[in-house]
Amino acid sequence: METATLFSICIAVFLVGLTGYTLYTAFGPPAESLRDPFDEHED
Repeated sequence: METATLFSICIAVFLVGLTGYTLYTAFGPPAESLRDPFDEHED
């Protein structure tokens, strides 16, 4: 495999993994421990 192809596959896998992790953190079970600063300072 060429170096450029391998490099692009590595970057694509990293971006897909990062996107999956952020979606899991935002909407999965860890989201229960997140706080919303706008709700805390609401009038």
